[in-house]
Order: sequence, then C-alpha cells, then structure tokens
Amino acid sequence: MRQLTEEKIDPEVILNAINDGVVTIGLDRRVHYINEAALRILGYDRDEAMGAECARIIRCAACGTQDCLLDRTLKTRTDIRSYDTYLINKVGAEIPVTVNASLLFDEDGQAIGEVEVFRDVSEQRKLTEELHGKFSFGQIIGKNHRMQALYDVLPSVAATKTTILIEGETGTGKELIAHAIHEHSPRAGKPFIKFNCAALAEGVLESELFGHVKGSFTGAVADKKGRFLLADGGTIFLDEIGDISPATQIRLLRVLQEEAFEPVGGNDTVQVDVRVIAATHRDLKAMVRAGTFREDLYYRLRVMPLRVPALRERHDDIPLLTNHFLIQFNQDMGKDVQGLSPEALEHLMNYAYPGNVRELENILEHAMVLCRGPIITVHHLPREVVQTNSGLVQIAPTPASGADDTRLHVDMDSADPLSDVAREAIMRVLDQCGWHLGTAARRLNLSRTTLWRRMKRFGIEKRSR
Repeated sequence: MRQLTEEKIDPEVILNAINDGVVTIGLDRRVHYINEAALRILGYDRDEAMGAECARIIRCAACGTQDCLLDRTLKTRTDIRSYDTYLINKVGAEIPVTVNASLLFDEDGQAIGEVEVFRDVSEQRKLTEELHGKFSFGQIIGKNHRMQALYDVLPSVAATKTTILIEGETGTGKELIAHAIHEHSPRAGKPFIKFNCAALAEGVLESELFGHVKGSFTGAVADKKGRFLLADGGTIFLDEIGDISPATQIRLLRVLQEEAFEPVGGNDTVQVDVRVIAATHRDLKAMVRAGTFREDLYYRLRVMPLRVPALRERHDDIPLLTNHFLIQFNQDMGKDVQGLSPEALEHLMNYAYPGNVRELENILEHAMVLCRGPIITVHHLPREVVQTNSGLVQIAPTPASGADDTRLHVDMDSADPLSDVAREAIMRVLDQCGWHLGTAARRLNLSRTTLWRRMKRFGIEKRSR
C-alpha cells in the first residue's frame, strides 16, 4: 500500500478502467479528453473524437438548446447531477444516459471547461419498460396476483361506457385507475374531470356538480357550469361518493338514469353524455343497510365494481413500487440513489402502510431528501417505519378485576405490526367500549395517542358512537 501511494499513478489508467463515459470539453466547445468507455458508447475512434466539436461527437439532446450542459454550468456555477437525456452515437442510434457535469477551473479559479460523466442506462431502461409492460396499466404498478387480475379486466371495462364503482382504502390509487380507464377508452381525447365529494356542504356540492344560474343564491353573481357539463363527452370521476347527502344522491341517480339535470336555481334541463366512475373507501353496502345510502343509487353505481387491494395485501409489490419511486425522485431531485440497504428494505416490507401506496411514496420521498449517498439506509426512514413498539396484544386479566373486566396487555417488543390477533383484539375492546377511545385505551394499557396510532397502523377507522 505504501509503495502504491508513493508511486505517481497515471489517472488515465483509472479513467479507462471504469464503465462510465468521461469527456472533458473546453470553452472552445471541443473534446479535450475522452476515455475508452465513452468511445465505446459513442462508437468513435480516439483520433476521430479528440479535438472535434463536442456537438458533432457527443450529440446530446440538449446540444444547441438552452439546456446545453456547458452553458448551464457556466451560468449557474453549480454541478449537474443525474440529468436524464440521450446521446446519438456514430451510427445514429439513440443511447439513453444519465449525465453528471462539473466545471473545471485553472489555478486562478477561472473556468476552463467542463467534465461530463455519462452512464449508459439502455439495459436499465429496457428492464423498466419490460416491467411496466408486464406489471402495469397506465400509471398503476403491481405484479401481485390481485393486481394482475385487475389488469385483466381493465381493457374490457375501458372499452365501454359502463358506470364503475372503485372500492378501496385511502391511498390505494383509485384515482389512477379511473384515469387509466379513461385514457384507454374511446373517450381518451375528451375531458377527464375529477371531483372529491367529501367535506362539502350540500348546496355547495350540488352547485359544483350541476352548476348554478345567476341569482340562485347569495354570491351567485354569474352563471356557472358544473362538473357534469364540463365533462360532457368524456368522463367524470367522483371520489368519496359515500359522503354525498341524501338530496344529492337523488339528483345523481337521475343523471345516471336520464343523463339530464337542472342547474341549481334553473328550470332548463341540460342533457349530457358523461361516463361516471365513482370511488369510495367506505362500505356502501353497510350504508345501504343502515339507510344512509340509497339502494337504487348503489346498484346504479355498482354496475362494474372494481376493488383495489390495500398495500398490506400485496407486500410483494413493495420492491417494484420502491424502484419506480426511486427512479421518479432521482429525476425530480437530481440524485443518483441506487437502492436500499437490506435492513431498510426489510423495514419497508414489514410496515403495515395504513396510508397504502401513497404512504410508501411519502416514506421514500422523506428518505430521498435525507440520503446523500447511493444507498438509503434505516437512518433515512421515518421514525414510525422503524419503531418496533407496535406489539402483539395479549389478553390478561388484572388481579383486581372480575371476569367481565378483562384488560389487555400490549407486549411492545415481540409483536408483528401486521398481526391479525392484535387488530382483532383492539377491535373487540373498541366494540366493548362503544368506540370510546379513552376507555378503550385504558383497558388496553395504552395512552390515547398510542391507541390512535395503532388504529391508523391497522387500518381501523373510528366509528361514530
């Protein structure tokens, strides 16, 4: 080692030993150095490349545009990282690459050129396209058998005008499925109008959906088109359909039956040609039994029901989804994160994901922001993902209690956060306590905050008492 450090090593030996292309470009826009990998990727001989104009040899998609890498680094004085583009080689083929670029300076600190390092990502791009072709539909990704079954029916569903009800937990990608159906349908060139029905007062909701005429209520200073009219000829996606009022349910039922409605405050009937895709995270069938959702509307919406599985039901998709999001965030953030450590991936695989795919995306964005190297480790993951205190719930009577005063002891260290035993025990205590969180927390020997966190982790929604 001592002899190696004392010897003067030819840097060209090192540069020619790597697989990434390395090129230096002077302010004269000519190639001053090019390594063997760059020659191989571009298809030139060294004599052809050395001293040639960079735009003739490298032929990057950004050449001659405002995105020219040399111009950008000279202007901003900052490095370029993980810039996705393509180079055109000697025979005219496009080579997808990821480029890093940095300015070169002389001893006086004056810029004298730029070094560009580019990686041929043809194989990775090919694999990604194959994966997306086999394991995706539109922007929806998954290889789990439940997702494959969904992909099998989507083309047939997209080809018709049939009303669809998409059921699934929050964050599972119901809107992505609705949009994919629209994009693969004969209505693809027409409007796709999305609207969330939750948390809007009845009058506001009806005005948003069906429009209103001037003077129909205080503040209606002009006629307004509703979402159904804006979607005419295309598709309307009604998210959280289980939250609409009984009065709005009646109006929506008429639109589904007659494709007609009157704006709020108006008398003229408006005819529309709209495909309706609705979505909900609620149990509409239970709401029908409870009398809070119309049975006739339920069956009108549920002509073609589609269920999107929760992420905990398709854990084998987590590596595929993780790879997809890493590619996306590398592009957005200008980073070159290559993957996750085995320990970090294990934590992702063992997490319950109450927020489903959307939560996985947020977790990875969090990790990408913190990660400064090529690998995401456990230290980059959010605390709730790596904490191990969501233990198995075990029934244990307290010494002072009778047979009917059974309390629950939570073993914080030994439990699996996905345990069905834990979930069902919590559900049972909540039912026994009339869903009073304070009482249930005391019986579980938990704080109210911890119980709430457990409920979120296990996908338990609070019920009204």
